[in-house]
Amino acid sequence: MAETKRTPARDEDPGGFTDEERAAMKDRAKEVRRGKKDGAADLREKIAELEGSDRAMAERLHELITEHAPGLVPRTYYGMPAWAKDGKVLCFFQPALKFKTRYATFGFNDNALLDDGELWPTSYALTELTPEGEQRIVELVTRAVG
Repeated sequence: MAETKRTPARDEDPGGFTDEERAAMKDRAKEVRRGKKDGAADLREKIAELEGSDRAMAERLHELITEHAPGLVPRTYYGMPAWAKDGKVLCFFQPALKFKTRYATFGFNDNALLDDGELWPTSYALTELTPEGEQRIVELVTRAVG
């Protein structure tokens, strides 16, 4: 009789992946296999799957980025809403519920032109989007695009 291999819990194996992390990796593999078919449709589909404040923030981010950085191409990144420049993801939204964290994150990859000396933030915690927060995101995205 074959043995069943049990995946240890994160507490038992801190180097192991959570179920959510494994799901994100599977999403990424699907994205790579699918290629650049229709990133906007994929992004809208992922946003529709979200719940509560995650969905509201993702929808508003998409509106802001589409309006203020129309050159960015919507797509998904590890199953999360993202926006790309020249084929490479520039910024992304990580919903709180995706990894069961206490806040969502809006992040930038290394192609974002946010350099500021030797140390600068590349991701921001989001608990809600206020007008002030929206303005800051618009400024960051505009700067990141260059």
